[in-house]
Amino acid sequence: MNDIRRCGWVTSDPLYIRYHDTEWGVPVHDDRKIFEFLILEGAQAGLSWLTILKRRQGYCNAFCGFDPERIARFSEADIQKRLKDPGIIRNKLKVRSAVTNAQAFLKIQEAFGTFDAYAWRFVDGAPIINHYTGQDQVPATSSQSDAFSKDLCKRGFKFTGSTIIYAYMQATGMVNDHLVSCFRYEEVMALK
Repeated sequence: MNDIRRCGWVTSDPLYIRYHDTEWGVPVHDDRKIFEFLILEGAQAGLSWLTILKRRQGYCNAFCGFDPERIARFSEADIQKRLKDPGIIRNKLKVRSAVTNAQAFLKIQEAFGTFDAYAWRFVDGAPIINHYTGQDQVPATSSQSDAFSKDLCKRGFKFTGSTIIYAYMQATGMVNDHLVSCFRYEEVMALK
């Protein structure tokens, strides 16, 4: 019998468990990994996160290991090739947004040195630690995700609404929304 307590959204699926136990809420400062989560969170819009986790390797393969410089140069032929790739969600708007977002991501890197430096400004450089006791308390957006989303949209990003950005902030550890009863809450809180 497993006595480990996890957040309420975690199912028994091994992918979900591994993601929750090793990644979700851990502060990310590597621009390539940050870009990966921007692509994956945008792809998830309207779908379950498990659907995206099951295709994560397909996304990595289709999008050049999440290299924004290579993706920013995708031609129409490159886009059409991805639209036929069964390893990803073949939604035309989402695939095209990965290219648009890669181009905008590079502009932010140029302006701020790193996307990391730009993104973490929205939480004053440190994770927001929440103290939720039930999954029903965890919000879908916040004032920080609203501001972050609005700024990304002004800079030309697509599929970066406040709900998507809040999920991105949770995934990259900008927000610790592990429930206080979850075994990862204290572990993640100790990370910067």
